[in-house]
Amino acid sequence: MATTEPTQGGNSLSVPVVGPGHDNVTVTDQISGVVFGKTPLWWFVALAISAGVLMMMLYAIVFLLFTGTGVWGLNIPVAWGFAIINFVWWIGIGHAGTLISAILLLLNQNWRTSINRFAEAMTLFAVACAGIFPILHTGRPWLAVYWLLPYPNTMGLWPQFRSPLIWDVFAVSTYLTISLLFWYVGLIPDLATMRDRAKTYAGQKIYGLFSLGWRGSAKHWHNYESLYLLLAGISTPLVLSVHTVVSFDFSVGQLPGWHATIFPPYFVAGAIYAGFAMVLLLAIPLRKIFHLEDFITIKHLENMGIVTLATGMMVAYGYMVELFMAFYSGNQYEEFMMLNRITGPYQMQWWSLLLCNALAPQVLWVKRIRTSPAALFVVAIIVSIGMWLERFIIVVTSLHRDFLPSSWGMYAGTKWDWALYIGTMGLFLTLFFLFIRFVPMISIFEMRTIVPDSRKGEV
Repeated sequence: MATTEPTQGGNSLSVPVVGPGHDNVTVTDQISGVVFGKTPLWWFVALAISAGVLMMMLYAIVFLLFTGTGVWGLNIPVAWGFAIINFVWWIGIGHAGTLISAILLLLNQNWRTSINRFAEAMTLFAVACAGIFPILHTGRPWLAVYWLLPYPNTMGLWPQFRSPLIWDVFAVSTYLTISLLFWYVGLIPDLATMRDRAKTYAGQKIYGLFSLGWRGSAKHWHNYESLYLLLAGISTPLVLSVHTVVSFDFSVGQLPGWHATIFPPYFVAGAIYAGFAMVLLLAIPLRKIFHLEDFITIKHLENMGIVTLATGMMVAYGYMVELFMAFYSGNQYEEFMMLNRITGPYQMQWWSLLLCNALAPQVLWVKRIRTSPAALFVVAIIVSIGMWLERFIIVVTSLHRDFLPSSWGMYAGTKWDWALYIGTMGLFLTLFFLFIRFVPMISIFEMRTIVPDSRKGEV
């Protein structure tokens, strides 16, 4: 049976992050068995549904390019709509993967090892979904997008480096590049394991190609650990910088509701908040469907619940600061903006985001809730909805009633806005289903490193 060891303070007992009775062989067999085992029927059904939703996104994009952005609900004064809302939402979801992989690695937190692999994959897929929206928002991307890139000055005109939209290009592209490298480098030893266990010629060749000749020698491990630690160090400031730069899209403007110094830390906390909610939404079904309860334990879920609660409190604090500063500033336009959010035509969305993001996560103070997969799953859904509503409120309510009442207007997403947004969910799920079918969703070699610690408590 598994026991626990007392902590330094002699109070609570530490809980193993791997179930009892496992060794290197069983860890390898169970994780690789998800890839090499028989493909379940539900996987084909789920992939077909997500691919169908993805086709809806592609149709919406084709229709948009042939017709123009007039098919969206954009108007004057709401020139920013679903495209920017969804861009910020997807970028935020990607933050948890980098935090779990890089920061928890540098802090030597062993509980990250069961969730870092698919959290990193989630980051890549979320950034891919996010990148679609600003490209399409330019209207005619084949004529406009390349102006955002730092290309050589062959046309006699540099990009406008004072624009925060240019900063987004640098921040997001850097984030995607480093996250991809970090994810792939971490995969190399496991790809070699899959190469050695593959029973088909094609599998051996494909996994062998991507494992880059890994043989597990001392030199290989030395180079691997040095590079992995270096990438973790580079990735760590990206957790703070990327969503800080995204917040500059709003905070450097002079518009009431956007021009706020609280936005950078508030956006970063909100990104981690939304990201961990998505990790919970993925981890809870995966552990149940693939019988990975010994690897993604209740302790992992509880830790993620604690992080969700902590970042949720930060986000709630950001809401209070926004509310306080709007009235403390003495600026009549800031006061009107906040009153419009609370009592205006979008008040239902504002009160709903408070319920979802500030009140609902308070149940996580209760240990029974934090250790209940079903309860955590429900909370994660509520938080994901709330974080989307937050971006909607920030973008729309700051635009739809500007300084001149004669130019006030209402905004609502059209069917093409919703088709594109829901379609990106199909893209995300399609990529994720392919990932869990062909790549180990849990790091095999990292799980092996913590098996000895988990066995210390066995008697």
